[in-house]
Amino acid sequence: MLPGIKTEGGLTQTQPTLQSGLSYSPGFTTPQPGQTMLASSNVNILSLHNPCVITLFTEIKHVSDVFLQRVFVWDLDETIIVFHSLLTGSFAQKYGKDPPLAVTLGLRMEEMIFNLADTHLFFNDLEECDQVHIDDASSDDNGQDLSTYSFATDGFHAAATSASLCLATGVRGGVDWMRKLAFRYRRVKELYCTYKNNVGGLLGPAKREAWLQLRAEVEALTDSWLTTALKSLSIISSRSNCVNVLVTTTQLIPALAKVLLYSLGSAFPIENIYSATKIGKEGCFERIMQRFGRKVVYVVIGDGVEEEQAAAKHNMPFWRISSHSDLLALHQALEFEYL
Repeated sequence: MLPGIKTEGGLTQTQPTLQSGLSYSPGFTTPQPGQTMLASSNVNILSLHNPCVITLFTEIKHVSDVFLQRVFVWDLDETIIVFHSLLTGSFAQKYGKDPPLAVTLGLRMEEMIFNLADTHLFFNDLEECDQVHIDDASSDDNGQDLSTYSFATDGFHAAATSASLCLATGVRGGVDWMRKLAFRYRRVKELYCTYKNNVGGLLGPAKREAWLQLRAEVEALTDSWLTTALKSLSIISSRSNCVNVLVTTTQLIPALAKVLLYSLGSAFPIENIYSATKIGKEGCFERIMQRFGRKVVYVVIGDGVEEEQAAAKHNMPFWRISSHSDLLALHQALEFEYL
């Protein structure tokens, strides 16, 4: 038996080993082995979206009568992937790895992320026009067929670099410019859905080999951190009553590039990815709760103070990831249905 979960008032309840990583907010009871964790006997009946139905207006196919019980809200960097701490050298220092090698691998991955974002995901056009969610600009999309559309010559980039059309305060450009913005986000969505399980096809043969080599080197240096995280993501994805949602402080377009390059597309439909750059993680959590309702249980998984505080404010259990052992404990908790 190990020390258990944190409870209100600082008391500790003794729980089985597999429960040791989870902090509960007031109002939640601890599940016993074989039991699922529910906030209420009532669950929301949601129509879940198929993220990859690509038509002129990206039609949504509804899956009816799905009983959603739990929403797992994940942080990205230093939770699912090791990235920022490679660049800073802190991962190498913590785990006794080669610091110059770690930084070099981080820089190579960073270059690959931004190359993908710039080359295929319009980041040069969209960097100053960041959105929280891929569909935030969709109301300006008129459904025009983009199969022969020329993004390079539609004048969007020239307009975007003048007149401060993408201010964070919400100042909008003209109708024509907003439509072109929406076209780009639609195209990004189509590319993500098409290549989320085959990013090598998007990169091309030469870059694919370099990407596979880099991924292997990063996994070796980080002792299979991503592989371990993917086990938990896969269990959640396999459950019809659970869903993975990603909330990251990275801007949306580079975040999508990261998800693709780290082979996370099968775990995160694009509709389940949120960027907290503009509104913070608490703002993203509020949007997620509005979307999925208040009758489901939200479990937040992350390494940072921001997501932990946001989870506490909304009375959500929080599972801290600060080491490999935390990832392994999370996988075991999911595997044995403690979560």
